[in-house]
Amino acid sequence: MEHVAVNPWVALAYLIAGVCFILALRGLSSPTTSQRGNRFGMIGMGIAVVTTLVTHVPVTTTLIEGYDYAALIARIDYVAALEIVAAIAIGAVIGVTTARRIAMTAMPQLVAAFHSLVGLAAVLVAAAAFLNPVAFGIARILVDPLSGTPLAYILPVSRIEMGLGVAIGAITFSGSVIAFLKLNGNMGGAPIMLPGRHVINLGVLAAILLLVAYFTVDQSPWVFWTITILSFAIGFLLIIPIGGADMPVVVSMLNSYSGWAAAAMGFTLHNSAMIITGALVGSSGAILSYIMCRAMNRSFISVIAGGFGSAPDAGAGGAAKVDRPWKRGSAEDAAFLMSQAEQVIIVPGYGMAVAQAQHVLREMADKLKEHGVRVKYAIHPVAGRMPGHMNVLLAEANVPYDEVFELEDINSEFAQTDVAFVIGANDVTNPAAKTDKTSPIYGMPVLDVEKAKTVLFVKRSMGGVGYAGVDNDVFYMDNTMMLLADAKKMVEEIVKSLD
Repeated sequence: MEHVAVNPWVALAYLIAGVCFILALRGLSSPTTSQRGNRFGMIGMGIAVVTTLVTHVPVTTTLIEGYDYAALIARIDYVAALEIVAAIAIGAVIGVTTARRIAMTAMPQLVAAFHSLVGLAAVLVAAAAFLNPVAFGIARILVDPLSGTPLAYILPVSRIEMGLGVAIGAITFSGSVIAFLKLNGNMGGAPIMLPGRHVINLGVLAAILLLVAYFTVDQSPWVFWTITILSFAIGFLLIIPIGGADMPVVVSMLNSYSGWAAAAMGFTLHNSAMIITGALVGSSGAILSYIMCRAMNRSFISVIAGGFGSAPDAGAGGAAKVDRPWKRGSAEDAAFLMSQAEQVIIVPGYGMAVAQAQHVLREMADKLKEHGVRVKYAIHPVAGRMPGHMNVLLAEANVPYDEVFELEDINSEFAQTDVAFVIGANDVTNPAAKTDKTSPIYGMPVLDVEKAKTVLFVKRSMGGVGYAGVDNDVFYMDNTMMLLADAKKMVEEIVKSLD
């Protein structure tokens, strides 16, 4: 791939793409502007991709100086160009098909999978640059004085970029694979605490940094490939100890990693659009992860260090205590209690997403409002499996934005609320987070649903526990009525009873 020539319009195009990306992030900060933000993001990426394709073309010989486009066209490697177009087409078909077929419940897994692909792409680009640095314009040809053999001497600054890029990319890939397996249910949500994990993690990270530094003075293949292998390993080691309750933070953190990996590769490829985009994604993901850690009363360092400081027995408990007394209710009971209430606070969780009950839930809320009931929705920062999961689902069902409240804005209202209607939310309503120091969710702020006069808890059965593997004491409280059924079917029955 060769640059056509130095063209000021290229810099302008990349600048416009960068502005579009900034507007996209700004738009995605609110449900009301999210669609506009997505459009800006697509426009910016379209500009960046087209500009890159136009200004980087495969040629059969060396770069043509100046702007002799006629001579350039005559020497384009059309087979290579066709391969590039075919690869883009295949990727586009896969992306469109996946986006159209993926269920909202599987969106966190999809995000984790896409992060892994970004990380793997960074590793492959770094490997290609290391194996053929001359083609990437990051090396000088030197002649070995002893053998007379020409050698490609990679520039020291490019070695730093390459080492950091492959390290961050490999960590992103392997960490995202573990996140995908946890989110998809192939691995348990409880933390897997390896013995001596802190010493191992810190040792491996220190070795990676030292090798990257050594790589600047010695470009031997063993250095590069050792960095790659250790980075793949530390990605697994960092994510395995993180429990299900912290997975939304992990998804956001991996998003940040993928951005920094892309930025590092942007330096290697001399592509300012990749640098800008990667920096924006990396910084915004890091900020979001920090905000979520604060909202969950979690240490940001502990999460990114793989559960650093977690109690050794955390997560050991949590088997469902089905032998404790509890009250079972029906759809008719729930309809009567809510129709007589002044205020109902609905608390959605991952169970609502699994059952795809958001549309019928909004219908139930509309029926309650017809009865003069004030309805609000309470959203926990980590409800679901990724940041904003519940907000997206409720927006999909056209729930009014002014009825949706975050934890800190609505938690004080439960004590004055007649009914808390919890649908598929477990860990985020568990009071053990406030009292049980051995619990894996201890210290995480939760929605105080138990303070409502009546708690209606929609759950498939009493035998299951939350994603963090912890039983919920709210199930067994005197003011709680368990509605055991598929969430969508139960809400449909409640709507019929309200009619």
